[in-house]
Amino acid sequence: MVLHESGEDYLEAILVLRQQKGTVRSIDVAQYLGYSKPSVSRAVSILKSNGYLTMERDGRLELTPQGEANAQRVYERHRFLSQWLVKLGVSPEVAAADACRIEHDLSAETFECLKEHVRRYTQEDPT
Repeated sequence: MVLHESGEDYLEAILVLRQQKGTVRSIDVAQYLGYSKPSVSRAVSILKSNGYLTMERDGRLELTPQGEANAQRVYERHRFLSQWLVKLGVSPEVAAADACRIEHDLSAETFECLKEHVRRYTQEDPT
C-alpha cells in the first residue's frame, strides 16, 4: 500500500510525540497536528488497516516496524532539510514549514545526494 503525504505526517507526529511524551494517544495527535478528533480517528483506522500502527486496549498508538521505518525516514528528512535551510539563512519557522512540504516529494536518490553534498562541503552532518 502506498503511503500518502498525510499518512506520513501522522506517522511522523506519532514518532515525535512518543519521543516527547513516551506514550501517544489519538487526542495527542489531534492536538499536535491541529486536526479534529474524527479526522485523526479516520486516519488511525486507515493506518491500522494498512499495517503501519496498532492501537492498544488503553488507546495507546504504537508504530509497527513498517510504520516506524516510514516515520523515521520522514523525520530524518524533516530534521535535515530544516537544519540545512536555516544554515542557508531561512528563518526557523519558514524552514520547518518548507521542510514539511519538501520532505514528502524528494526521491531517495535526491535526498542521499543532498546529504552527501552537505557532508562534503560543510564537513558536518546536520541530522
